[in-house]
Amino acid sequence: MKRLFARRRSREPGWLAISRQAGGLSFAHGVCAAGAKGAIRRFGTLATDPEAKDLERFANDLEVGRYQCLTLLPAADYQLLMVEAPNVPAPELKNAVRWRIKDMIDYHVEDATVDVLDIPPDAARGGRNHSMYAVAARNEIIQRCIEQFGAAKIPLTVIDIAETAQRNIAALFEQPERGLAFLYVGAEHALLTINFRGELYLARRIDVTVDELAKLARGGSQDMANRVLLELQRSFDHLDRQHPFVSLSKLVLGPEPEDTGLAAHLAANLGLPVEQARLADVIDFAPDAALSPDDAWRLFHVLGAALRNETKTL
Repeated sequence: MKRLFARRRSREPGWLAISRQAGGLSFAHGVCAAGAKGAIRRFGTLATDPEAKDLERFANDLEVGRYQCLTLLPAADYQLLMVEAPNVPAPELKNAVRWRIKDMIDYHVEDATVDVLDIPPDAARGGRNHSMYAVAARNEIIQRCIEQFGAAKIPLTVIDIAETAQRNIAALFEQPERGLAFLYVGAEHALLTINFRGELYLARRIDVTVDELAKLARGGSQDMANRVLLELQRSFDHLDRQHPFVSLSKLVLGPEPEDTGLAAHLAANLGLPVEQARLADVIDFAPDAALSPDDAWRLFHVLGAALRNETKTL
């Protein structure tokens, strides 16, 4: 009992983000305050097997009782859906959104856990008829996640998604009163997000992988890079139609395990300034938390989740 009470007295600030993948577990402890540079105090990856005992061993080794903990849902386990914001009181919002998405998911809406993420409208237009994002996941997936972490005695407070984790890092690159596009290319797909005033205005998955783009750097076809270029242009056109008050300053390309040549290709063809993300410019890493290019790419979204701004709902 003494050890338990000691942990409670020494609770760490910020968030401990934990992400489970096949054969491994990634984590990061971050602290982020509004208007301040983000800080990552520790991070790592552990090889695990699917049994809960490995998760419990990790929890004991890291003394997770000292932290606020969150986890990231795999991309296949949820949908991010744009809907028109219902004109209802705040306590009724989630229920109203639930019925708006009932024909947009392939299972019964009563079997869905739903959360919402507002897209702030242009104040000059009076805030009418604006959109918002609904995040929907099957109840059984959420329940299984809660039970796995509960069995390992990990105090799970939040279940997060990659889009909002990416938003957290992208916000650190924003210029005042300008929108910012951020593109991360992962092992299964690419994710484009557009921020404005720290809020997520657009999120799109693009069907291209880092391995496919790496062929470009080795002298292969530019088809994949051109697909990314086309999807970016379409997304920016959509943003201009839906949110003309959001003026983009640049596109920031997320970390890569190796140079794919995508940054140079986009810079030459996009018509918007393009830069490679240097996380150390916007995030303070602890002296013993050196981040290699592969770490930056592989752990990108768990780092972003750890930099959660506590005033946001997702």
